[in-house]
Amino acid sequence: MTAFSLAIPKRWQPASVWLLYVVGLVPAAWYFYLGATDQLGADPVKTFELCLGIWTIRFLILTLAVTPARDLLGWNYLRYRRALGLLTFYYALMHFTVYMVLDQALDIAAVIDDVVKRPFIMFGMGALAMLVPLAITSNNFSIRRLGKNWIWLHRLVYIIGACAALHFALSTKILSLEQYIYVGLIIALILYRSYKPIGRSRKKGQGRARGGRAVASSAS
Repeated sequence: MTAFSLAIPKRWQPASVWLLYVVGLVPAAWYFYLGATDQLGADPVKTFELCLGIWTIRFLILTLAVTPARDLLGWNYLRYRRALGLLTFYYALMHFTVYMVLDQALDIAAVIDDVVKRPFIMFGMGALAMLVPLAITSNNFSIRRLGKNWIWLHRLVYIIGACAALHFALSTKILSLEQYIYVGLIIALILYRSYKPIGRSRKKGQGRARGGRAVASSAS
């Protein structure tokens, strides 16, 4: 029986990355159009801000899911992880821009007062601040220049995930089903990444133990 595969033909892969960027930005363009044509309800700014935030969370989850999908399902989409990560940054930046420009009218005093009243905003700002160096170094030149430091730097994505989950969960007094699902997925993906090195070390330990027993039996 042929195994189920979602592989894209090699000749289409470069174009498919650019297509992902285009498709990924469609929701932002659509909600902007709805807002510009007065179709986002009674509070269009808040609705626009919320929609951008939700899409930030969605792209963050997809970014975090690339490695588990390869490990557990055999779906190798590492080629698209950079695009998904950058889309996460773009949406987070748009979410923040709408908050600062349209919601708070660039009034720093009002922003500080809002952060004091709603501390969950700090988690979102912290996540965006950590996304900036990841976005700047999401290129082949930075990978070559930073070497192993690039890997350590991009592990910030798991701290970003935790901050984003807190920001999203604390933004409402009562969590909706969508919030439970997204926060649960982020927690599960972070836990998977945390367990992965432990699993590898256990396998190495078991391999050494088997090797030791084999040597001992051959010596006897």
